[in-house]
Amino acid sequence: MAQEAPPPAVVVAPAAIVDLAETARFNGRLDADRRVSLVARVGGTLKEVNFQPGDRVREGQLLYRIEPDLYATAVTEAEGALKSAEATRDLASLDRDRQAQLVERQAAPQAALDNAEAMLARSEGDVIRLQGSLERARINLSYTEITAPFDGRIGASAVDEGALVGPESGALATLIQLDPIHVVFPVPTAALRNYVERLEAGSAAREAAVTLELANGSRYDRPGDIDFVDSAVNAGTDSVTLRALFDNPDGLLLDGELVRVILTAAASEGVLAVPQEAVQRDIQGAFVLVVGEGETVEQRRVEVSRTSEGFSVIAAGLQEGELVITEGVNKVRPGMVVDAAPAGNG
Repeated sequence: MAQEAPPPAVVVAPAAIVDLAETARFNGRLDADRRVSLVARVGGTLKEVNFQPGDRVREGQLLYRIEPDLYATAVTEAEGALKSAEATRDLASLDRDRQAQLVERQAAPQAALDNAEAMLARSEGDVIRLQGSLERARINLSYTEITAPFDGRIGASAVDEGALVGPESGALATLIQLDPIHVVFPVPTAALRNYVERLEAGSAAREAAVTLELANGSRYDRPGDIDFVDSAVNAGTDSVTLRALFDNPDGLLLDGELVRVILTAAASEGVLAVPQEAVQRDIQGAFVLVVGEGETVEQRRVEVSRTSEGFSVIAAGLQEGELVITEGVNKVRPGMVVDAAPAGNG
């Protein structure tokens, strides 16, 4: 006599009241808070490259040094020219004073005083012009040192020591500030309206409202704050661009990275929910397989209001505590007796 086959084994979980925030998911892209291309502002031979690709650099740190000799010489020449002009101005001032005294005593004609005042004015103009030349020479000398304008991570250098560089050379390297970092994502207009209404009602917030799911499926452990909502709707997609700011002290988030954005649209509340994998669908809608009395399987039509954090929120069709099949659904059908084990016992 043939031995009767054992009932199929399935894994079950109870429908339970779970604290779940209402969330919505969108595709987003990370965008560095600051990004700058480093360009040589004076020409010359590159003497030093003081970083390695990917280094974290501090504001003011020396990154490149261009040969400074010609620019230092220009400063010395400008200082000498200015000193000479100042001496000429001082002499012209003395002559003007002397001519003024002579005119006052009627010992010299007024024309002599007028000429002395003109010479003084010219000398003062030369001093001002050469002061500008000296300042320009000093600025050009300062441009031979290219420093980091802010803390950040620097990319690969496009030039090596010994290369001739100048303003026409283009970007020598790119410096990016990754901490903090933004994520930019489009939100359908209807979803944005719902979110704004909940903000006004106090059931949602801008702070810590956004979390990120990275390319490998892991969650970034720091929440982000909404800091920008665009004022225009993209007519092609009927969506509005939002931006959130994240702390990124370890540089884990990278500029331009594609991420999954999870926006918390309402605060946590207790709702009846089952694991998302328990919900099946056919042409009639959503259903679950419930294990009832005598370990017998029953198909139950349910109304799913939303999904969040791996759970399906059940609006109708189930009672708290009823057991739904989460694993082994494909092995059973309604009316069968099963060997049910609770989730986590394996």
